[in-house]
Amino acid sequence: MWSRARWTAGAAAGTLVLDIFWGAGAHGYGGQGAGAPLKGLDRSRTAPIPVVRDGAVLSGTDTRPFRMLGVTWDDPDAHLAATVEVRTRAVGTARWSGWLKLDGDDAHGEETALRGGTAPVWVGPSDGVEVRVGPAPDGSFALPEGLRLDLVDPGPGGPAGSAGPAPLAESVTASQAAAAPRPAIVSRAGWGADESLSPEAPAYLPGGKVKAVVVHHTAGSNTYTCAEAPAVLRGIHAYHVQQLGWKDIGYNFLVDKCGTLYEGRKGGVDRAVLAAHAYGFNTETSGIAVLGNYTDVTPAGAVLDSVAKLAAWKLGQYGVSPTGTTTLTAGAAGRNHAGATWAKGAKLSFPTIHGHRDGYNTECPGERLYAQLPTIRARAAASAAATSAGSSRGGAAPAPEGNALALPRS
Repeated sequence: MWSRARWTAGAAAGTLVLDIFWGAGAHGYGGQGAGAPLKGLDRSRTAPIPVVRDGAVLSGTDTRPFRMLGVTWDDPDAHLAATVEVRTRAVGTARWSGWLKLDGDDAHGEETALRGGTAPVWVGPSDGVEVRVGPAPDGSFALPEGLRLDLVDPGPGGPAGSAGPAPLAESVTASQAAAAPRPAIVSRAGWGADESLSPEAPAYLPGGKVKAVVVHHTAGSNTYTCAEAPAVLRGIHAYHVQQLGWKDIGYNFLVDKCGTLYEGRKGGVDRAVLAAHAYGFNTETSGIAVLGNYTDVTPAGAVLDSVAKLAAWKLGQYGVSPTGTTTLTAGAAGRNHAGATWAKGAKLSFPTIHGHRDGYNTECPGERLYAQLPTIRARAAASAAATSAGSSRGGAAPAPEGNALALPRS
């Protein structure tokens, strides 16, 4: 059973309304079918949310069980200029969590998106929710039309370890054969992806080459256990497809906090798959997302090792140095976290392994994970050197000190 709570602007001035709807069909292991609205919608509750000054509050509300949530809105190009915080009640208890801030903009750039939304947040088994909305940190406050709270239960799934790594395609190029060794990667079947949610054929990078790896965190909570990681992936997949209208999960690869690697968007782990993870730069990059929030938490060494080995292998397939820089063409005008701006079509110099914040105004991948990017690059280089005996790859220039993005250049 999955659930979705719809939170929209109410007809009465000065209120928001939470309309809770329920759908049938599990996002379960082995493709048990996509969730779909029930015939004769079961509207279990409509609750007014009084506006308090420049915000709104939804008091504790009972729900059917769910494990993941996010806030979405009608226009995928609209921006949420507000701070949204949630807390949840553990199933069968009176225990409420602390307040959890949602990332205000998923900022991944899926062309087929039907709705905008925050990053989804794993909250564990819950049957109650409370929401508060207030001004953004800069004092701005603007709510997009059709704002709603979406609750997801990803359903049961088999253990990730029950399936082997995703198989490589039969054709392997010479550069691929000389690349760093491919790490073990749990396949989509291994984490229980419901393939009926994503029936479209995969797309591939138009240039056929991965020029850089973008490191992300999924934000939200680190409270999941590693045994729950496949369920977290199923929840993200369902949220991206069913709530935001994407064709598939946004990331190319994901990593749990124990360092296990997972196949993300379908199309073949050995291929240059076009995903939706870095607005304006999806057509030349591959995205690796670490499950959890690394704003205040330092990722474990196993996480850094796995990201490094995966990046070394992926870049090595195309003769790209993990410690180099590369030039990417901006697919849209933008601004990054450091304040650099550029126009559509600008040529930008990035480290070949960089953070999401280098190409977009977001905190992703979190301060603590971002600070570890030099370590990840060094470990990726060591992984590549172990295979290539130190031979040069791609002739890329050395990466700049730190993680700073170079200014746009012509």
